[in-house]
Amino acid sequence: MEKIREFMQSWLGKLVLLLVLAPMAFLGVQTFNGGGIAANEVVKVGDTSISLDSYNNELNAQKQELLQSVDASLINDKVLADNVLQGMIDRALLQNQADFLGLTVSDEAITRLLQAEPTFHDENGQFSNDKFASYLQQNRLTKDVLFANFRTQLGLRQLTASILQTAIYGDNDIAKLIDLQTKSREVWVVRYPWQDFADKVSVSDDEIASYYTANQAKLIKPETVELSYLTLNPDNITVPAPTDDELQAEYQTYIQEQGLATKSELAQILITGDDAENRATQIKDKLNAGESFESLAKSHSDDPSGQSGGAIGTFNPVVFGADATTVQAVIEKMDVGAISEPVQTVFGYHIFKVLNKGQAPSFDSLKDDIIKQAQARKRQNTIDELIAKIDGMAVDSMGITDIAKEVNLSVSTIKDYPAQNNTTELSMPLVVSRAFDETLIAEQSVSPHLKVGDRVIWIQPSHHVPSQPLSQDEARPLIVATLTKQKASQLAFETANAKANDAKANPQSLISTATKLGVVNMQSSSLNPAEKSGLFNHNADTLSVWAVQSDDGASVLVGSPISTVNESQLGTAQRLQASLMIRANAGQDQLADYLAYLNDTHQVKINRSAISR
Repeated sequence: MEKIREFMQSWLGKLVLLLVLAPMAFLGVQTFNGGGIAANEVVKVGDTSISLDSYNNELNAQKQELLQSVDASLINDKVLADNVLQGMIDRALLQNQADFLGLTVSDEAITRLLQAEPTFHDENGQFSNDKFASYLQQNRLTKDVLFANFRTQLGLRQLTASILQTAIYGDNDIAKLIDLQTKSREVWVVRYPWQDFADKVSVSDDEIASYYTANQAKLIKPETVELSYLTLNPDNITVPAPTDDELQAEYQTYIQEQGLATKSELAQILITGDDAENRATQIKDKLNAGESFESLAKSHSDDPSGQSGGAIGTFNPVVFGADATTVQAVIEKMDVGAISEPVQTVFGYHIFKVLNKGQAPSFDSLKDDIIKQAQARKRQNTIDELIAKIDGMAVDSMGITDIAKEVNLSVSTIKDYPAQNNTTELSMPLVVSRAFDETLIAEQSVSPHLKVGDRVIWIQPSHHVPSQPLSQDEARPLIVATLTKQKASQLAFETANAKANDAKANPQSLISTATKLGVVNMQSSSLNPAEKSGLFNHNADTLSVWAVQSDDGASVLVGSPISTVNESQLGTAQRLQASLMIRANAGQDQLADYLAYLNDTHQVKINRSAISR
């Protein structure tokens, strides 16, 4: 089994997994609904289809990956689902096109790849049919299915590689981009925030009316609700200390979960395949008749451990997953040297032999850990029970005020809670999505619990107001703020430009009042984008002075003569790597264009009813 796990981490194993779990994801093409698609299909292009199971597997996999780095409340489930669906569509388009173009891989080529894979080699470094057959059995595949999967995936790779690797980006352009990264200079800056000039400008009624007329379509009052919510902070939940009985129960759970109850060293004979049960019974009969466990493991076990007599080391529940409890219950009753009856798991039928058995650690030796875990478990159980209680009351259509009284929590309210540009304390995508759920609004019901960081909340939207155009009076504050910033920014730039012109004759006079940024380059974070864009456009034998306008207002910059890293310091390999990266980026653009072309020339059928289910 360990060999199989190692294999699934290799390039070959990942190639198999890619086909089922990781559809290729690229950027945006448009799609439309169409008939002629089966109930268990999500996307169909020509003869190429993507199954509902593949869609659900990929959606779950991507969400789990996101949850490793971000809080669940920050994940917009609709956007995630749309992105996964888009990846499926793109893959179907490319796969259909690869088939049309005849981009395929022969059985002989796939066979050569498999024969070169060390996972399938015997002790002499030769391809082993037995190991290959064992792999197919472990993964419930046939040779034909495996070859078909490889052929499809490698065909896709041929097509995408042919596009990505032919991107045209001139050597001169690449050289300029690379050389730009080698430049640096010492810089001083004086910044003029637009806010410092806001009180020096005014906005007339005519300007407001003119702006409103020109931008009326963009001046929309966002959809809003009045949002009432309950907050449960787990840190505020207190529970009594665990009793002696609870500590003893926790001790038993702890040693079971940690695999300490039976620190048994095991050997096994693993039998797989359609006739695994009969074969395991026959082997058990031979063991009962006195034949050597180690010899039978070497000759009959379908696990690589058979070559060493079946020894698999200390029992580890993680290895057996959901079947760990079943296996543990069997070996706990066995003495050293005892051999079990065949035990069925997802891997097949196991016959275990206990080689050695250790004692579980005492309660006293684990007491501190047990107390902490018991307290944490008791506290979590209390929290889970309270969450379930509130969820139950919400399902029973109790209002949020009545629920709050029942569980002794306070109701908070946000008036005019917006669907767009939400900057409230509950601006997380998950909360916004639920707050504007049509069913929740129509029934004025309380949502199930939502995880928001370390808190748990329940929401009840009311007083729904659809989005609508702003009147000129309603839009007036926004227009005034927009025009004020525009005018103040222009005034800031005029001031900066005048200051730069005055200082060109004597840049040193400006340095005394400027902020010194030190030596900067195009990667420096101390410059804003506008300041960075002109960083190497102004050069002189001495100091250069120039002004730029930015989103923040304006800046006057003083720069020393530009210095360039000696080209030899980059090295040929570094320049080549940079060239490949630049061309790869250009290739991605070409691939996106090619996908747009495929979408325009092919019918994409989407089973939205299956997705909604």
